[in-house]
Formats: sequence, structure tokens, C-alpha cells
Amino acid sequence: MVFTPLWSSPPASYRELVTLYEQQFKDALANGEYEPYVWPYRSLGVYLVIIYLLIPPTSSRLVDYARYPVFAFNVYWALKAIRDCRSAAVSTGYGIGLLDAWAILWLAAVLIFDDGRNALQRIEEIELVENATSGTKESAQDKNRTETNGSANRSELRKRRVHGPTITKDTDTSTSPDVQKYAWQSLPSNFFQRLEWVGDLVSNFRLIGWSHQINSIPSPPASVLDNLLPSANPLRRTPPVVSTGVTRYPDSRTLLRTKLTTLALGYLALDALKVIMMSDPYFWGLIDSPPPSYLPSVIRLSPTLTRTWRLLLSLAGAYVALNTIFALAAPFFVGLLSPHRIGLRAAPWQYPDLYGSYSVVLRKGLAGWWGGWWHQTFRFAFEAPIAKLGWRERGLKAKLLGLVIAFGCSGCLHASGSNTMWPVTRPLRGSFAFFALQPVGIVLQMGFTEVMGRVGVRVKMPGWLRGLGNFVFVHFWFYYTAPFLMDEFARGGVWLFEPVPVSILRGLGLGAKREGWWCWNGRIMWWYWGRRWWQSGLAF
Repeated sequence: MVFTPLWSSPPASYRELVTLYEQQFKDALANGEYEPYVWPYRSLGVYLVIIYLLIPPTSSRLVDYARYPVFAFNVYWALKAIRDCRSAAVSTGYGIGLLDAWAILWLAAVLIFDDGRNALQRIEEIELVENATSGTKESAQDKNRTETNGSANRSELRKRRVHGPTITKDTDTSTSPDVQKYAWQSLPSNFFQRLEWVGDLVSNFRLIGWSHQINSIPSPPASVLDNLLPSANPLRRTPPVVSTGVTRYPDSRTLLRTKLTTLALGYLALDALKVIMMSDPYFWGLIDSPPPSYLPSVIRLSPTLTRTWRLLLSLAGAYVALNTIFALAAPFFVGLLSPHRIGLRAAPWQYPDLYGSYSVVLRKGLAGWWGGWWHQTFRFAFEAPIAKLGWRERGLKAKLLGLVIAFGCSGCLHASGSNTMWPVTRPLRGSFAFFALQPVGIVLQMGFTEVMGRVGVRVKMPGWLRGLGNFVFVHFWFYYTAPFLMDEFARGGVWLFEPVPVSILRGLGLGAKREGWWCWNGRIMWWYWGRRWWQSGLAF
């Protein structure tokens, strides 16, 4: 940023600090120093990609090569927004950089490292039709070709389902009419099916139900895989709970009960965390502030315990916020829209857990933390460069390079979010440094484990002792490296975001002075008039 927020004395409350940031942002807009993020103008790069993906299936090489300039424009447009746009709402500011950087990484994965239009397929329910003469199962395209050649006529074909691709079924087969069949769906010819297919591709970051689904989450259930027509994209089979601890839900009732419970508990936890955090000026961004008076003296008098307390609160805030936000998907798509309206996109197995089991950290240490327990939302994009080179399953050097690339991508992603926050931040020395250090910790622990194995010590250690060793190393490592990221979150104002509209605790008088039940104050969005008509729109 061009300036540093100045005050003659520290603000008396976090709300006073929020007001100060809002005024500074207004001044910067008036001076032409920055612009707000304006929709739809600032989303033009992503829209161009979507328009490209919506081109009907074709063998044209011109269309195939067009993905490169389309992607290049998206990169330019995203970087332009990261450079020019800010927001007084600190969470929106972080989202500007994070989402624009993610647009670059994700679209690189599905446009450049993989040819999304031609290489990616998803599982779809199929429409069965009966053919009394052919005795074979065909795709819709094959059926049409057969009809054209006179081998069958339309009177011999009877529709069975209306959810996706069509095949024909011999009337003499013993297949039960109650058994749903599935097939791999490439880019559809029908515009409305293609629109849904593209929408799923650009928003389904773990590629659940796609041919390139990440391997840290469960596969579709046996009821789907057993009735999936053979293709060149077989999926591995897994139990409902995989080794990372991520769970696949067997039915809609279990899924909705679990996710609604997560939402309720997450809401209460976010309210409590907000009240606790705002009692400590550290979480306002005053990094060097003394510990709050509500802490026991044994913590306040110990810099080590004070840092540990703040890091644990920061971890809890990030974990609960993400888990609660992502839990919204299942009630909306499965509960509200339902399979009746959106078909297989509302199947319960499409919504596995976001996080794995913490036991994977005890088994695998720091690698288990990042590769199994923590959310894997960005995994496909982070692994795409190595997968493109064909090095994913190769030796140690390839794995090390993969670690460096993955955490480098993560560092750039989070540093971009840090860069677009309104207060003064340190994107390279903060967020990027934290993620750049993680491969070092993983390699150190792997090397130590290898040495212990070679000298014969590791095999003699009981499992609980190995788990304790992993636990100690992981948290020792984070004690020294996590402040790079968590101080940046606090400095940038991430925790100033108001997560709940109605606060039970503050309504009962447990918050700061003049706080009550209702928490969402100020404007969230407004109409912005740009210098040109196309630069006008909703500003956040």
C-alpha cells in the first residue's frame, strides 16, 4: 500500500479501527488511488473462459488452440484486479486477491495442463432406451447413426430415463428396470446440458464425480460404480471412509443431519470465537499488543503460552469458518434443490467431508497434516503441473519438486489475498514465507524418519510413541512457522470480519460496549459508477 494507517493512540475498540479503515478507503477511492471490485466488469476474464468452454464440441484445431489466448487474457485480467482493487471490508479485500489468483491456478489446471473440453468427463445418469433388434448398448450418438443407416427405426426405441446421455438396451436382457445406469459424460452437444457441465467443471474444485477426482476423498459408492458403463476412465474403489478420514455419506438424511448439525455448531462457535478474539487487540492487527487481561496470569506472563494461545485461536477460527461455509452446500443442493431438480448433482456421495481425521497427523506427521487432515480444496490445481509432466508416481526428486510446486502455488494464492487486504500487509514475508517453509519441514521429518528406520529404532517404537513424536514435531514446527501466516491474517484484518448476523453472546452482554444482537452493520455492496459505462456495476 501507499500509506500506513496512522493514529495518535491505539484505537479504543475494533469497531473504531473498522471505521478508520472505511474512511481511509473512501479517501483512496476519491483520490483515484484504488478502485472497488466491481461486478460484472472485474469478472470478465472468467466469463470469457466460460464462453469458450460453452462452444459446442468440435474437432477444430482452431478452437483447441484458442484456449491459450483465452487463458492468457484471464491471467492478465486477474492480475489487473489484484493490482487495482481493494475493499474496506477486509474479508472482501482478502477474497479479491485469493479468488483472482485461484482463477489463474484453477483455469490453468483445466485449460492448460488438462484440456478440459476434451479430456475431462463426469459421471452422469443415463437415459435408457430399448432396442428390440440390436441387442447392444449404444451411446446417443451411436443410436442416431444406427437409425440413419436403417438398422433400426424410432418405433423400436422407448425412453426409460431423462437425466443425461442416452443408450439403447436390448429388450431381452435381464437388467432390472429399477436399476439406474451411469456413463461418463464428455462435453455435451445440448446447450443446456453443456451449461450445467461447464458450471460443474468451474466450481467443483475437488472434481467429485469426475474422471480426475482427487485421490484423498472417497470414490462414488458401489451402486454407481457397478452400474457405470465401461470406459477408458475407470475410478478406483474406496470404502465410505478413506485413509485420510474423509467420509462419504450413504443417504440424504444422514448427510443433511450431519451438515445441519455442523452449521448450527459452527454458527455458535464462530460467535464465541469472534467475542474472544475481539477481546485481544492482537486480532485487530495490533501484533505487538500485550495479552488480554482475561487470560490467566500463567499465560499472560509467558510469551510462549501467549503465542500458543493466539495460534490455537487462529487455527480454530480458520478451521471452523471454512467447515461452516462449505457445510452450506449440502442443505442447498441436496435439501432445497434435490435430485428431482438437479439429478446426480444432489446425490449425497457428491458431498463428502471437507476435512479428514486428525489421526492421519499422528500417523504421518506434517505430510499427514497437509495431505490428509487439512482441506484438499486446491489439491487438483496444485498437483496439475507435476501430473502434466507425468512425474506424480516417480522417484524422490519428482516428489520433492511436486512439494515445492504445490506449496509455491499455495503461497502465491494466499499472498495474493494478503496483497489486496486494506491494512498494511507483508505478502512475501508473511503468507508466502509460511507456505514456502512447509516443504522444508516435511523433508526434515521424512529424513529423520528414514534415519530412524535404517538404524532399526522406528520398528521397535510402539505406535503411540510414534504418534506422540509426530504430534510434537508438527506443533513445534508450527509454533515457529505459523506466525508468518497468522500474524499476517491479524495484521490484514481477517478477524475483523463479522461472521454472524445475530450474536447470542453479544445480545446477552458478553461482547464489547454498545454491541447487541444485530451485528451486520454498514453497506455490503453498492452501485458504483465507473469512468466508462461498462466499468459500472455492483461494488463490494
